[in-house]
This record gives sequence, C-alpha cells and structure tokens, in this order.
Amino acid sequence: MLFSLFVTFFLAGLVSFGGGYAMIPLLHREAVVRHLWMGADRFSDLVAVAGMSPGPIATNLAVAVGYHTKGLAGSAVAALAIVLPSFVLIVAAGRMFSRLRHQRMSKAAFYGLRPAVFGLIVFAAVSFAGQAGLFDGFTAFANSQLLIFAGSLCALIFLHKHPFSVLILSGLVGIAVYS
Repeated sequence: MLFSLFVTFFLAGLVSFGGGYAMIPLLHREAVVRHLWMGADRFSDLVAVAGMSPGPIATNLAVAVGYHTKGLAGSAVAALAIVLPSFVLIVAAGRMFSRLRHQRMSKAAFYGLRPAVFGLIVFAAVSFAGQAGLFDGFTAFANSQLLIFAGSLCALIFLHKHPFSVLILSGLVGIAVYS
C-alpha cells in the first residue's frame, strides 16, 4: 500500500502542471476511481480541508489522502512523493530557464501553457461543483449550494474578502443551513 501511495503521488507530481488545483482531477481519479481508497464525498471533504489549510493544496491533499489510507506513514510517503518531482524539475528548469528566458520560443511556449492550465483549473472547479450538487436541478439543496457559491464568489471579487474568511463564513453558513 505504501508503494502504491508513493507511485501514485510521485506520478501525479511528475505529470501534473499548473499547480495543486490542476492536480485535483487526477488525484480524484487515482484515489477514488482507480485505487478505491475512499469515496467521492470523503475526497471532496479532504480537498476542502486541504484548500483551507496553510501551504500548497497538492501537498496538503497528499498528506490527507496518505493519512486516510495508511496513517502517519502514508502521510509522509505521499507528501515526499508529490513534492519530489517538482523539486527536481524546478531546480533543473530554473537552471535552463535562466539561460533561455529571452528566447522567442520559450516565451511562446508559456503563452500556450497559460490557457491550458486555466482550463485544468476550471475543469476541477466544474467537477467539484457537480459533486457539491450545483447541477442537480432546482432542488432546495442545489439552490442552497448555488447561493453559498454565489455569495462566496461575490465576497471574493467585489468585497475583496480574504479567502480564509470566506471559507470560515461558508462553513458557519453550512452549519446553520444543514444542521
């Protein structure tokens, strides 16, 4: 099991570009669909906790999934596995990029990568919106989820509230509405 955790998170760290949020669909597929380590609801809960915890979401999620799967040893293995490829690649890329940063092809490649990374992040958001029930039609639950989403988005965009305060308030609203 520890070997499977290491391989899964090492490969996720190796092939996932665009940051932690872009990794979420891959990690969901691996943890929920492929390895059956947990259900989709539990994974969504872990993503929420990882997102509001300090530090990179991918590392936090790896620690949470590893702990859920194999305790402290699973946490340590998953955390090491997910950061190791990034560490090695960033050191190598940093050295190479410092030499090539003014090259026209290098700039062009980044112009192509930016919208692809944005697409990965939107895909993760749409996937979680579906799991949260936002696409379940006009049910009371779906409507309440949509209102919490809209309120959170407005607080972030228009009121310039800190994401942590939006998460805390949303959790309190959840307690009030769903308890």
